[in-house]
This record gives sequence, C-alpha cells and structure tokens, in this order.
Amino acid sequence: MSAPLLSLTWTDHVTGRAGHLVVDRLVRGVASGGLRMREGCTLEEVTGLARGMTMKEALHYDPDSRYVPLGGAKGGIDCDPRSPEAYGLLVRYLCAMRPYIESFWTTGEDLGLSQDLLDRAVAEAGLVSSVQAVHPLLDDETAARKRLADAFAVEVDGIGLDELVGGCGVAESVLAALDRAGVPYAGTRVAVQGFGTMGGATARFLARAGLTVTAVADVRGTIANPAGLDVEALLAARDRYGTVDRAALGRDDRELPGDAWLSTGAEVLVPAAVSYTVDAANQHRVTARWIVEAANMPVTAGAEESLAARGITVLPDVVVNSGTNAWWWWTLFGDIGADAEEAFAHTRRSMRALIDLTLARAEADGTTPRAAAHAVVAERLPVIAERYGWYR
Repeated sequence: MSAPLLSLTWTDHVTGRAGHLVVDRLVRGVASGGLRMREGCTLEEVTGLARGMTMKEALHYDPDSRYVPLGGAKGGIDCDPRSPEAYGLLVRYLCAMRPYIESFWTTGEDLGLSQDLLDRAVAEAGLVSSVQAVHPLLDDETAARKRLADAFAVEVDGIGLDELVGGCGVAESVLAALDRAGVPYAGTRVAVQGFGTMGGATARFLARAGLTVTAVADVRGTIANPAGLDVEALLAARDRYGTVDRAALGRDDRELPGDAWLSTGAEVLVPAAVSYTVDAANQHRVTARWIVEAANMPVTAGAEESLAARGITVLPDVVVNSGTNAWWWWTLFGDIGADAEEAFAHTRRSMRALIDLTLARAEADGTTPRAAAHAVVAERLPVIAERYGWYR
C-alpha cells in the first residue's frame, strides 16, 4: 500500500490538542473526505479513512456520469465534540487548514460534527464553503451551489435529506444482501450501534422495509426489545448527538449494557458509530449472519478473519456507507436534483449495483466482500488516472 500524498498533524496553540489532515490521492487536483471530531482521534486512523475515501470515490466511477470521482482525503480532530472548547478548536483548525480547503480538500460532516455546525465554523474561518475546492470543476458554479443548498433544505418527516441519504444507502445494502440470499425482510432482525445521523436513518429505512429493529445502542447503553423497537419514537426522542431520552422507551423495552447489541438476537448487525468496535476480543459474541459497516472501519482485520471462518459476512464500509459522499457530488454536478425521491431512487440503484458487484466478485474469486471491493478499486484507479492524470 503506497504512502498518502500528504499527511500532517497540527497542534492547537490554545488547547494543545491535535488535528490531522491526510490526502491519499488527488483526481483533477481535488480530494474528498469528511472531517471528524472525537476524543482519541489519531493520524493512523485518519490515514486509513483517507485511503477508504479513495476507494469509495473509485467504486462510484461511471464514465457516463456528470459526477467524476475525486481523490480521497480525511480530516480529524482529537477532542470530544461535547467539550466546551470544541467549537473554538474547530474554527482554529479550519483557519489552519484554509490553504488546503481553498485549493484541493473538499470536506463535510463526519463523526462528531453536523454539517450545520461545520458550515458555521467554515464561515467564521473566512472560507466560502467546505467544498469550495471543487467549484472550478463545475460547469455552472452558481446553479450547482444553489442545487446543493436547495437539497440540504429538503426535509422528509422532519429529518434533513442530507441526514437520510446515507442511511438509505446502508439500508439498501442490507436489502440487496438479503435478496441475494433469498431471505425475506419480514422476520429479519437488526441491531444498530449508534443512533446518530447514519444509524438513525438506517434504522428508519430498514423498519419501513419490514425488518424488525430489536436493539439500538447509544452512549448510554443498549435499548432492546425482541418484539421490535418503535424506531420513530426513539428518533423523536434523541438529541443531536444521537442519545435517546430513556423517558421515551416503551413498556417492554429493556436497557442493557452498551456492548449488548453485539449478541442480542439479530441476523444483521449495523455498527454505525466509532471505528474498531468489533475486534478479536469480542467477535466471538457475534451470532448474526451479516455485519453491515455503516461506520468507518468498525471491524478490525483480525476480527473479520475470524468472523469469515465462522461464516459471518462483513459488508465493507467502503461500499456500504459511500452513499452520502456520492449524493453530495451527484447533486452538485447535476446527476440529480434537489428532490428527496430522486435522491433516494438514485442512491438505491447505485448501492444495490455496488453490493451486487461486490458479492458477485467475492463469490467468483472465493474471497471476502472487502477483498472483492479492493479488487474492483485496483482495476478502476488506473482507468481514472489514465483519463484524468495522477494529480490534475
């Protein structure tokens, strides 16, 4: 695996806390990848995430699409987003990274940060937009920026389209896997770890598709009900960090320890929170048939090897959670408009095609879905480089 194009660590002069930026690859002079904030965020973590973004972009390459995949990058800040010093730290980080954001790094919300908060900090840092580096690649910048702004203003049942589209992609990944295996939606149980933007939206789409969400985990623990949770009630009772007010629990809902979601009765586990949550020490507790990675890097390599030996399939993050990033670019470049149904339909078609491609390749090669996705990327990156060059 080659070294990233750019890797740096910044130290905040006020708090002494660290922020990181890794640019794995440029395509047409631009790289795409979100900015996360969490206590303990490391350069190694951000490096892996940036490589994952390169892969996500390549997997969505379609030579006939207006959206041309970009390179991969990622930012990370070592701070609890709930800390009183978090916002000031975020603004100072963006000021320090301003030359990169203006020139070649397009970013957006990720773990610990909402797009609204990021946009406010971006403005305070004197930047035009968190994705302004891509503006020179647009045919009509004014129309494109309006289209994206209009899309961010769309709400469905009280939740923003930008928060829903990623969960739509994760849910469609689950449904595509069930369809390939001939497993009916009714009676299929799901446990979701993390009930923020991605986890909450995934739970909503899966429940509406007829699956039974039996467990949801947040920072306060696991909420479980073998008969099924009222997902809509829990969504209405969560705060902006994805923590559910326990006063909203149903009569038969149970509160369990935070890691109980791993072994509650479910055919599908959806880790949608932090990285490295399923590891060699706890993978033996997993009894589900599928783990669908809504979070970035939630299953360690050692755990995945053991899970595969037990016949448990891990659908990899580079495929499963790539819908949010792609939606930004489909909208900005004009493949879709600022319309929820159009966004969901396009996301479902694209994610189902990717899951089918990945699982078919894994079966043909006798490998895991992750290895299959890597193989597809390895074939596509040279094609992209030949068409657009390595850096510009």
